[in-house]
Amino acid sequence: MNNRTRKMPVLCCVAAAVLSAQHAGSATAADNPAEALELPTIEVVGTTPVPGIGTPLKDVPSNVQIYTAKDMAKQRPNNISEFLEKNPTSVTINSGQGNPFQPDVNFRGFTASPLLGTPQGLSVFLDGVRINEPFGDVVNWDLIPQSAISSIQLIPGSNPTFGLNTLGGALAVYTKSGSAYPGTSIDLTGGSFGRRSAGFETGGKNGNLDYFLTGNYFKDDGWAEHNPSRVKQLFGKVGYQTEKTDLDVSLALADNALEGTQSLPLSFFDNRRQAYTFPDKNTNKLSFLNVKGSHFLSDDVLLGGDTYYRKFKNSNFSSNVNDNFELDPLTNLPLTSTAINDRSFIDQDGYGAALQLTLLGKLAGKKNQFVVGATADLGKVKFRQESQDAEFTSDRGTVGTSDFATGTDVKTTNSYYGLYATDTLSFTDQWSLTLAGRFNRARVKIENHGDPVDDALNGDHIFTRFNPAIGINFNPTPRFTAYGGYNEGMRAPTPIELTCADPAAPCKLPNNFLADPPLKKVVSKTFEIGARGKTGESSNWSAAVYRTNLDDDIQFINDPASGLVNAGFFQNVGKTRREGLELSYGTKFGALGLSARYSFVKATFQSPYQFSSTANSAAVDTDGDGIGDTVFVNPGNRIPGIPEQAIKLRADWDVTDSFSVGTNVIYSSSIYARGDENNQDVNGKVPGYTVVHLDAAYQVSKELRLTLQVNNLFDKKYENFGILGRNFFTGPNRSFGPASGVDPVPEQFRSLGAPRGVWLSLEYTFGGTKSR
Repeated sequence: MNNRTRKMPVLCCVAAAVLSAQHAGSATAADNPAEALELPTIEVVGTTPVPGIGTPLKDVPSNVQIYTAKDMAKQRPNNISEFLEKNPTSVTINSGQGNPFQPDVNFRGFTASPLLGTPQGLSVFLDGVRINEPFGDVVNWDLIPQSAISSIQLIPGSNPTFGLNTLGGALAVYTKSGSAYPGTSIDLTGGSFGRRSAGFETGGKNGNLDYFLTGNYFKDDGWAEHNPSRVKQLFGKVGYQTEKTDLDVSLALADNALEGTQSLPLSFFDNRRQAYTFPDKNTNKLSFLNVKGSHFLSDDVLLGGDTYYRKFKNSNFSSNVNDNFELDPLTNLPLTSTAINDRSFIDQDGYGAALQLTLLGKLAGKKNQFVVGATADLGKVKFRQESQDAEFTSDRGTVGTSDFATGTDVKTTNSYYGLYATDTLSFTDQWSLTLAGRFNRARVKIENHGDPVDDALNGDHIFTRFNPAIGINFNPTPRFTAYGGYNEGMRAPTPIELTCADPAAPCKLPNNFLADPPLKKVVSKTFEIGARGKTGESSNWSAAVYRTNLDDDIQFINDPASGLVNAGFFQNVGKTRREGLELSYGTKFGALGLSARYSFVKATFQSPYQFSSTANSAAVDTDGDGIGDTVFVNPGNRIPGIPEQAIKLRADWDVTDSFSVGTNVIYSSSIYARGDENNQDVNGKVPGYTVVHLDAAYQVSKELRLTLQVNNLFDKKYENFGILGRNFFTGPNRSFGPASGVDPVPEQFRSLGAPRGVWLSLEYTFGGTKSR
């Protein structure tokens, strides 16, 4: 690609870094600055949902973290969530679903999870499209094709321009283009847990047209019993590009089958690979068409936008204890089934559009960038849940004993509209001011189509709010930036939460919609100050201190009386807070690269509340029957599931021109189990852990590359999630205990980290180069 520079004086400062970016030694600098976020080298930040020319990092008042395809290629993670666990500051993972493609990703104490009903606090975007699903705002990590990723940007705080769910941050993922990633490659991987995968990618350019296509097939048997995975992904993009116009049309397809293992009670830990009950399976299918483009109306006016359609189908099958079973008082044998099989179906259509105008110029004689935009994200979902009676086998599998009966049949409609604006004014060469705001209007409509029709389940809920932001940056030299900012965000309760908010009628996620009192929207308010800079030619550092206060936070309150780890209700719990510190440093000594990241997150309840529980040993007897039944949560109690401290170390050593090795060391401190919101249960915390990962690469020839990945090098046994519940399998050989006259035992259940895994990959590249 010719390296031509647009003659736009007002644009030069924004696009200079972009225009100089090179792709693996070839001249592929972007002629059009609006293509900046697709390049292998990223010097600007996408501070609005619609991709555009972005904002120079020096003018962004937050601790943004940026990673590229080159960073991912070095470590060869199995999926994007694994990469996030190993690298960005303040990101931790828990394995509550028991499948490597279905983790909860936590950032600064906020979650993006594939589990319906998990209170979501992060917004996730793919090429400008919000991919928090309309039904439940969940994020299905298995639907993001890792091989298509050009860059990842993690923008912390409650940045209002990104819209709903941006309580703690926004994760923006941008895909590759054929002009920036030319050539073709194929790769094959095999190793532990019966894992085998194959993938390809190819890209190229012809005149003003470019194309990119990648596909992946992944299958493994799982490290534990009953948790295999099968992932099939295909992503293609065609682009048209001139100096003034950038147009991309992309299509993503996926067909995945993921099985998980539930958390295990502590008494089961002599065999960490067994399942509590099974089967538990999710099937996800996606068709996602996205059209995005931009055009310079003049040298200093850029019009951009996108429109998309997402067709998503999910089927879920879960095995559960029948918490309403009855025993014969004479024989002590069950009169009813001991198990229930639940299955649910989601048929979802998501579509929307966004339009954004960027004005570059001067305000009062000072350099200024003004952006105004509007978004519409609409969703229509059909949800059906069915149940059947079942019995447990000797190894706690379930076998159906009746036909499935429909329990829930609803249709939900989401209409999310936003109008936003942001302005960055460089009022001196050293100082810049950013002002932003967004008005959100969210409408959630629920219609019951069940038989019999329960009109009380129907609902029409509207949530509105204007969220402001202000930030200031000080750049005394090109190698140092200090900043401070304040911003606000919101999220609306989801249909799952709105229909499962009654403590007297707990729900089994994602099932059993009920007519419950409405919930309030959640509002976040974030303060952040920090600095970043460079020392020498190859060292960089950053530091940030932040506090995010939430009003009317929504928590899922587990109901241990049911014996199910996914049964409970949603409740506004008043005020909560996440505050912390982030430190990072990276440097390079010749062939050796080192980086260290530290995060401190203190997540606490700030309002008192109470909930019923018989599994928490510190529960108070409030009805006089001698059994503790109520948990009182006080201000200052820690929010479960969020480690207070995390450390991530990374070392890369280029041993020779053709051989390199790297290692990640991850430390995560202890956490409280869900259900222990008062922090007083006798089981205490889930212990912290340290895990070491290893990767190596050998360039056999110009075309052939071998890579080795070793996760959990020292085979550390650890847990990263906990929940209080009752263990129903206390009979002989861990059979269903109550049938033998043994009551369910309150225990702490934990989700286990994967044992050591070793995989070898072969990659062959021809007809071009890849970013490594």
